[in-house]
Amino acid sequence: MSDQLIRFIRDYFGTKEFIPLHAPIFPGREKEYVLDTIESSFVSSVGAYVDRFERDMASYTGSPKAVATVNGTAALHIALKLAGVRKGDLVITQPLTFVATCNAIAYCSAEPVFIDVDRDTMGLSAEALKAWLEENAKLDLEGVCRTKEDGKAIRACVPMHTFGHPADLDGLCEVTQRWSIVLIEDAAESLGSFYKGRHTGTFGALGTLSFNGNKIMTTGGGGMILASEAAAARAKHLTTTAKKPHTYEYIHDELGYNYRLPNLNAALGCAQLEQLESFISAKRALASSYEAFFKGSSMQFITEPPECRSNYWLNGVICEDKKQRDELLGSTNSKGVMTRPIWALMNHLPMYQCCRRGDLANAEWLEERVVSLPSSFKLK
Repeated sequence: MSDQLIRFIRDYFGTKEFIPLHAPIFPGREKEYVLDTIESSFVSSVGAYVDRFERDMASYTGSPKAVATVNGTAALHIALKLAGVRKGDLVITQPLTFVATCNAIAYCSAEPVFIDVDRDTMGLSAEALKAWLEENAKLDLEGVCRTKEDGKAIRACVPMHTFGHPADLDGLCEVTQRWSIVLIEDAAESLGSFYKGRHTGTFGALGTLSFNGNKIMTTGGGGMILASEAAAARAKHLTTTAKKPHTYEYIHDELGYNYRLPNLNAALGCAQLEQLESFISAKRALASSYEAFFKGSSMQFITEPPECRSNYWLNGVICEDKKQRDELLGSTNSKGVMTRPIWALMNHLPMYQCCRRGDLANAEWLEERVVSLPSSFKLK
């Protein structure tokens, strides 16, 4: 099976050279816009392309406002601050995610709580969340969700849309509203993904995006906060070192963060966003080819959930067991076709292994079986 897959991938991409997991492409006006910033001398955090990028991203996602940041982790850090997460609080998330999700929680001196995922979406399970809260949480007299055990506040919940596939947002919205927990979507991987016709990252109080070099579109490094008008104004203040507007004085009224996205990067983002739909079409065409290839095999190709449009940022396959997974990883990588296992569960990492968690049976099952496949663009 591995040899057949390698031949299929090489034929699809038309090369005998090394095939990466995901490589960016710049087929549009990227050079023009970046050169424009250089010639204007506005290459840092103030410039027309930053403003344009924020407006265009808000328009594309349907968010009231969007605030650009230096990376997706910074965006999530500020979103958690806006949600009121502070030292000693608990933040519910999934163990099957990239480490940045948990790191942003830790930056707030809060503690992640790991709740299981659904097998079909690989995203946080609303049913598992509901069961854990019913067993372990209560609402106090002020309506704050707290643990029964030690009274710690459960301030926020951060699901992640794994590989670009939307999590169960209806279920997650219902549970978090019932328990007065702020929902923050980690949509770092799901730009261009829609749940029942609405863009991911716009269901919770806040959402965050990433434009890292390996994402479906890139600014080199960068992120975005999707928020209401009021929350966006607050985010802009915090990410601009909490500097109050003044003609010449330097007045900073609270602890702020230098999380601004440079104009140079925003220019790249504007050009990439112009082509996002063609990128998604190419991704979905590749996904269809993978799905056809794996049909009838012992491996299960991961497809978009019902009533969703996934961007298929990374294409993935579920192996029968860890042995088959390891054989696939070894064979492909030894022959110049890059594949990767899904992330190690966060509760297996030394800095998070003592965190609270529920039953993680689905996450553990997926950790042993999921392999991500080459998912670069092939534009027509």
